[in-house]
Amino acid sequence: MDYFKRLQDLLKTELNEDRSQYLKLTESSSAADRRTNGITWYPVAIRGTELGRGDYLTVELERTTHQDLGHQFRFGSSAAIFSNHDPKNDRLEGTVAYQGGNKLKLSLLTDELPDWCRDGKLGVDLLFDNNSYDEMQNALKQAVSIQDTRLVQILTGDTAPGFATEEVHLNLPGLNLSQQNAVKQIVAAQDLAIVHGPPGTGKTTTLVQAIKALIRNGEKKVLVVAPSNTAVDLLSEKLAGEGLNVLRIGNPARVSDKLMALTLDSKMADHSQTKEIKRLKKMASEFKNMAHKYKRNFGKAERDQRKALFDEAHKIMKDVDKTEQFIIDDVVAKAQVISATLVGANHYTIRNLKFNTVVIDEAGQALEPACWIPILKAQKVVLAGDHCQLSPTIKSAEAARNGLNTTLLEKCIKLHPEAVTLLDVQYRMNEAIMGYSSKVFYDDKLRADASVAEQVLFEGAAPFTFVDTAGCAFDEKPVGTSVANPEEAAFLFKHLTRLAAELNSTFTAGAFPSVAVISPYQEQIRLLREQLDSTPQLQPYAGKIAVNTIDSFQGQERDVVYISMVRSNSDGGIGFLADIRRMNVAMTRARKKLVIIGDSSTLAILPFYTGLISYAEKINGYQSAWELMGN
Repeated sequence: MDYFKRLQDLLKTELNEDRSQYLKLTESSSAADRRTNGITWYPVAIRGTELGRGDYLTVELERTTHQDLGHQFRFGSSAAIFSNHDPKNDRLEGTVAYQGGNKLKLSLLTDELPDWCRDGKLGVDLLFDNNSYDEMQNALKQAVSIQDTRLVQILTGDTAPGFATEEVHLNLPGLNLSQQNAVKQIVAAQDLAIVHGPPGTGKTTTLVQAIKALIRNGEKKVLVVAPSNTAVDLLSEKLAGEGLNVLRIGNPARVSDKLMALTLDSKMADHSQTKEIKRLKKMASEFKNMAHKYKRNFGKAERDQRKALFDEAHKIMKDVDKTEQFIIDDVVAKAQVISATLVGANHYTIRNLKFNTVVIDEAGQALEPACWIPILKAQKVVLAGDHCQLSPTIKSAEAARNGLNTTLLEKCIKLHPEAVTLLDVQYRMNEAIMGYSSKVFYDDKLRADASVAEQVLFEGAAPFTFVDTAGCAFDEKPVGTSVANPEEAAFLFKHLTRLAAELNSTFTAGAFPSVAVISPYQEQIRLLREQLDSTPQLQPYAGKIAVNTIDSFQGQERDVVYISMVRSNSDGGIGFLADIRRMNVAMTRARKKLVIIGDSSTLAILPFYTGLISYAEKINGYQSAWELMGN
């Protein structure tokens, strides 16, 4: 089928680009550079070892310095432990079996640690993630073999989805009308239901009630997946909070006790058969330790004795595997909801399970090939998300251009409008902040709930302002591959300082509102952080002010949002400000006040920004930076 062949080709292009970027980052860089880039922990100390599945050794490592640095190690990532004496040769590959705080467990493809682990400093390198690509390619290959099934034909546009005709009666207190309709549509759907959830419309709440309704309706198990661990965590916690038995496959990103209790490891630890496993593992370890006492150059009798001890240890570990499998099957059988990332949906514990319903949350951020991993297990699919917000991150411009950046959610919304329910009441923003987004992205269908429609920071405060820097000579400056605008950064903090002084009379320092300072450009973020550090008037509130890129604020909200647009030039270059979905995310983070600072003469090259400035004028929210500089 051409459909899947095309996706396979696009994925191959993406894989090649991703791999070459990874090699560029790692091949000639020192451990210290790799550490800064978040792909190495160095130095690390071994805190313990244990025998894992199939006789493999699991080693627990802790980073002993640079503990505040961000990193990209995740459950399921491929990684290698190395010694700095000879990092090219002294290295051992494995898979991250657990990551939390400054510790990680690495499942190694060996049953004992090599001698070099005892000398010299050790580190862990993140390896290129072939596993995710392999899982996606395998899923696409399998999809070809079931392309004649009804669900595949619906998702690829050859057949229309069906819905049960009898009226669905559900008791759904606490949900608004559009949320109730979404739940009813999910229950009535035979193959596909789509929940389109713009910012602040309670998509997670709706999905949780829908999953509860499916289980009340007799479904034994629902598979709930999302592209990121954070999204999976949020849903898992909410579903468990509603009293459902949730099994979280994989490793939570937010290591809270509540979430840890939902994981396979935690549920296995509580199982009645676990004591037996510990006893057997201890025996196997003792046999191995005895075997290690026989050196390899002893005579035949010692060699035979050594072999017999190893054989006995292997036999015991086979019993351990059988008992573990029994516990896993029991834990999985009792779960009402199984939650995982898209790739985690093929974890060995649930690889061969089939589900009536698979719910894919944040489907607007999910690569389509990854969605097919859980879809292959489903009779019916629920896609939930917002294709008007950020799309998935794609490394290859060519793959993106040729269609990899078009998500399955976007395709299905176009193909099957009858399967879509738009959640149309938002509970986050003042209606003036919401207005322009609603008009451009949601056909003017969004309404602000009465509880937020007129909320402001203080009486008389404008909820939305566009501050125009045209004519102020705040020129952008290219810095490497990024762009910055120092004068705009300084002006933004002057504006924020003035706002803080006004707020000072209204709020105590503890009750100061939360503030996000956002920009699309990494270099501008660096400047803005410097500005914040060197603005003494704002230091009492520094804990309430977050400065970061738009992408890092997806899914979050703040009382006040400042956006620094950066671009200001005479040739009308606006770079990726042309990605208006990213702007939609930025603008809809604000609850009570949104301030956009930019140069109208540069931005107006795009109709979206011309419309935005006109909207600001219409609601009396337009200001010239000139006027403010005079004050």
